[in-house]
Amino acid sequence: MNHPSFWFKQALEREQDTHPQTLEQHIDADVVIVGGGYTGLWTGIMLKQQQPNHKVVIIEKGLCGSGASGANGGCMLTWSTKFPTLQRLFGQEQAKWLVAQSDQAVYDIEAFCNQHNIDAELYRKGAYYTATNSAQQGSMEPVVDALDSLGINSWQKCDDQLAQKAGSHRHIDGFYSPAAASVQPALLVRGLRRVALELGIEIYENSPMNTLDFGQPARVNTPNGSVTANKVVLALNAWMVKHFRQFKRSIVVVSSDMVVTHPISDKLRQHGPEQGATVVDSRIFVHYYRDTKEGRLMLGKGGNQFSFANRVDEMFNRPTKYQPLLKRSFQNLFPQLEQSGFAYSWTGGSDRSVTGLPFFGSLEGQSNIYYGFGYSGSGVVQTHLGGKILSSLVLGLDNDWSRCGLAKGPLGQFPPEPVRWLGAMMVRNAVRRKEDAEDNELKPKPWDVWLSKLAGAVGKTDKV
Repeated sequence: MNHPSFWFKQALEREQDTHPQTLEQHIDADVVIVGGGYTGLWTGIMLKQQQPNHKVVIIEKGLCGSGASGANGGCMLTWSTKFPTLQRLFGQEQAKWLVAQSDQAVYDIEAFCNQHNIDAELYRKGAYYTATNSAQQGSMEPVVDALDSLGINSWQKCDDQLAQKAGSHRHIDGFYSPAAASVQPALLVRGLRRVALELGIEIYENSPMNTLDFGQPARVNTPNGSVTANKVVLALNAWMVKHFRQFKRSIVVVSSDMVVTHPISDKLRQHGPEQGATVVDSRIFVHYYRDTKEGRLMLGKGGNQFSFANRVDEMFNRPTKYQPLLKRSFQNLFPQLEQSGFAYSWTGGSDRSVTGLPFFGSLEGQSNIYYGFGYSGSGVVQTHLGGKILSSLVLGLDNDWSRCGLAKGPLGQFPPEPVRWLGAMMVRNAVRRKEDAEDNELKPKPWDVWLSKLAGAVGKTDKV
């Protein structure tokens, strides 16, 4: 089904000269990167910036950005809310460093776009992390207190203007951080593609990897050509599990579904949210939303469809199956906007890891083949950090990025099928019942509360 995300469709319509080049020959390179999304492009750009004489080649099975990088919600959020997980996994000092680096990455991406004239509709207007019912109140305080004690806290308690600023009277409590932004995600990835080409990186689109021949050097084979390279970077996102069975239990593919309104600039000016701000609630399977440059409102919700055996293709290039669910959420959050329908809907897949964090490393027994994925719904900012990790690994650098805990491969596995899928469905449905009760200020059933605590083990969806 050819139904790209609204963002990707919009981005391609704006490009004046799109001439994708397909790999039709056998070539050599210093580094070949498989995947032309955020991770692959950031890695290629950072490699070229550090080693201008390296021949870097990127191959992409579709067009750059046609996967998750061009289909996400465009919410540029950091790892600050994940500080407890980072601290548990890596210790306080590294958790502090990773949070600070993720905050800085928001500003670095903005600076990169300004430097290279990428008009990605990036607005650094911060993020609101809110409670929409009394059960959600107070969940953020311990995290903020911990960040504040370490001197890395960017969050501040919202005042009584929260409902207007966040654009919905459902928000009864919350925190605001300036270290966040919104972006048209497909414009960003297409801008990165342009910069990569300008730096001399060769990009071949509509050129999927059929097979990978291990060795020193290795060879990536496409339908009509191949690339032989000393180093290979696999930047395939959730598609890693299709090619490498060793990762089949490292992630669970879960959908994040989005709708966008027709332009309603006047209503948004009257009712909010603040232009360019990102809003995320405190649900387990979150709602997230933001406005657009042309005066639309995008609403997304995570944790709807869990793919049996991680069949990732069914998550892309099709309308959402959950438009009625999103419509109910929209009308509940924004009755004042009086919207009865949407201009467009789509679905995207998130590669949720056990920890909720990405992981990087080299394939077992193949020291020249590197990978990175598992962003768990928080990748717009974090792929910039992923590029730093992967470029450091490829270049053999001994630095904070190559040594960090994220560069040690997956830190856990999900159960095998069908246990994984059956468990995910059971927990998802319990979460829905629990949160529906809480939205109505009712006490949820004890077994739904207990099952909901297992959400982290089967695919809690974080900010997208």
